Amino acid sequence: MAQTPPPRRPGSVDETATTADAPPFLSDHSFFGHPRGLATLFVTEMWERFSYYGLRPLLILFMAAALADGGFGFERDQASAIVGIYGACVYLASLPGGWVADRLLGLRRAILYGAALISLGHISIGLSAFVHARLPFFLGLVLIVLGTGLLKPNISAIVGDLYPEGGERRDAGFSVFYMGINTGAFLGQLVTGFLGERVGWHWGFGAAGVGMIIGLIYFATQAKRTLGTLGLEPVKHPDPVTQARQTRTAKGILTAGLSLLAIVVILAASGVVELDAQVIGRYMTGVILAMVIGFFTMVFVAGKLSTDEKKRVAVIFILFVFAAIFWSAFEQAPTSLNLFARDFTNRQMGGFEIPATWFQSVNSAFIIIFAPVFAAMWVWFGKRRIEISSPAKFAVGLALAGIGFLVMYFAANRVVAGQGLLLVAPWWLVASYFFQTIGELSLSPVGLSSMTKLSPRKYVGQMMGIWFTASALGNLVAGLVGGNVDPEKLVQMPTLFSTTAIFLFGSAVVLALLAIPIRKMMVGVR
Repeated sequence: MAQTPPPRRPGSVDETATTADAPPFLSDHSFFGHPRGLATLFVTEMWERFSYYGLRPLLILFMAAALADGGFGFERDQASAIVGIYGACVYLASLPGGWVADRLLGLRRAILYGAALISLGHISIGLSAFVHARLPFFLGLVLIVLGTGLLKPNISAIVGDLYPEGGERRDAGFSVFYMGINTGAFLGQLVTGFLGERVGWHWGFGAAGVGMIIGLIYFATQAKRTLGTLGLEPVKHPDPVTQARQTRTAKGILTAGLSLLAIVVILAASGVVELDAQVIGRYMTGVILAMVIGFFTMVFVAGKLSTDEKKRVAVIFILFVFAAIFWSAFEQAPTSLNLFARDFTNRQMGGFEIPATWFQSVNSAFIIIFAPVFAAMWVWFGKRRIEISSPAKFAVGLALAGIGFLVMYFAANRVVAGQGLLLVAPWWLVASYFFQTIGELSLSPVGLSSMTKLSPRKYVGQMMGIWFTASALGNLVAGLVGGNVDPEKLVQMPTLFSTTAIFLFGSAVVLALLAIPIRKMMVGVR
């Protein structure tokens, strides 16, 4: 039986339209064979990722730095937990951000407002380093979370709307867009890392903000010319009375949510409420897990699914669990691995000392190099009818990440043997990031694809939200453990890395053993 096509967004083109019938802003092929609108979205997203990844590794170094060095002098476990909470909130904000765009703003205004909020957030954080005050710092993080929630999901949605015909051309468009993400991440960490560590914290924070402002200006000046009518209006109900009621409800919910957030920020900043980042992180982890379990229970019990659909949803839950395990290791990059680069790595190259944050760009560089290789490899396997199931690819990704942390275990043991006085070669970190990146390429794109293939049609959007919730959980857990890299507590380091490696290897073995029964549950899905 044919499935009902998804509802179109206002201003988009019918899915049955051909390229020849499409309006000029869709039929144009001037950007490497793609519409010029993709160039606008590519550049905007590149600068947004420049700002996000440029800021992220500086956070823990700044917060943990002594007051005399211009930092806040936080304990490492608190600073690491704050970075984890921040990363988790960025992912979670995509859910209400998409809802606000659909109900109130439309995709285009959501992106514009999001970029403006991110820019203000970076300016606020840069000011905090300059005046050495905590209120603008945490206010800046909140603004960036809100802005990213508005920008990130909605700019990806417009990329999809550029290709009403779907098919391989849309996949190619997303591949180009993905390269923009990694180009921004790679450059951002080089620029802001050098300025933040060598010149001054506020210079690094400010550079990240300048990047987002460039992206904001570019989008504001190019969107009308290159995107036509795409994303101009929110989804509207055909009945004006119903639409007015829905708008009032949405505005009420948004106002209540922002008011509650403002109260929490004011109470915390004024010292009325003392917040412990480790405690908050643990509570958030429990709450998110409870919400995910509740969601899957609701889908199974009241979702009106067929037996085959329930089996596929069960597979999604299993993949979610193992994805969360993977991200809890992988997202230690801005915390534990970042601290290891600063404190225990020989970064001297001739007369130049490599900034610690530059090691964060290694992952992006490897993705740019190896993503096309992996894409070609999967096609090569497909042509030869060599089918590797999604759970098997997940298991490979977990095992490869485990090798990456096993490398760090040996590096940490060398540091401990030298009583913290020995600085290890930078190739230990580079090798670790190499295996983690190959693991990411084995798991992350496969996970995204699996969510779309396995999800019952009426739950596709929500299952995509669940996938990103796994990343949020990973950020939280990584932040909670990331502070265990400390010159004052050397013995914690090998334990952290060995525990992470063992957990990844164990998860890979369990998933490999489950691969065959899981594959049988993936009814009708290749």
